[in-house]
Amino acid sequence: MSTAAAPVVDQTVVLHPGILDYQVAWQLQRDTLEGIVAGTTPNTLILLQHPSVYTAGRMTKLDERPVDGTPVIDVDRGGKITWHGLGQIVGYPIVKLKNRNDVVGFVREVETALIDVCLEFGIAAERYCERSGVWIRDAKGDRKIAAIGMRVAKGVTMHGFALNVNPDLSAYSKIVPCGISDADVTSMQQELGRDIQIEEVLPLVESKILAALTKVIS
Repeated sequence: MSTAAAPVVDQTVVLHPGILDYQVAWQLQRDTLEGIVAGTTPNTLILLQHPSVYTAGRMTKLDERPVDGTPVIDVDRGGKITWHGLGQIVGYPIVKLKNRNDVVGFVREVETALIDVCLEFGIAAERYCERSGVWIRDAKGDRKIAAIGMRVAKGVTMHGFALNVNPDLSAYSKIVPCGISDADVTSMQQELGRDIQIEEVLPLVESKILAALTKVIS
């Protein structure tokens, strides 16, 4: 596994491990968090893709899980069940918050950064006040394009966000994504009606998220 880091930008190191098994990435998050708490590791942003995997947050209900026996990894973040897979940019900001009690403010900064990424590509994304994540809301209905699920331990964040660039959206049909049954899931490719690759989007995600983190990290 390569975790080659980009230069430190505003006190945050960026790791690009490529395609990484979820459990391996979860352990990387835990190790990074402990290093930050101990003062031996800098604030870190991990950007990667996962092989297909379902993960369930603490609030997931039984009827929101796959009914066909598909494995699900139960995790220690908030929120409900979601899917990760190729064609999706997953970001894990493992950072020490300036205000450890302002988790909502941190989530809002991440949402704003992802909204800005979508707008740069001509996708009219927005915040949905009653629901976390990034949404498209128009005459076609409500569609989620990016999910966010966080945890804060010892003042340091874990878990993060997932932006759908060009994944196979049929994977969501086995679950009730994020516990929301009255809305669809979409991707940048579906909204644009053209092919779009991870490589086109990743640099902008990195720059926008790093800029957002400068507002909230210690």
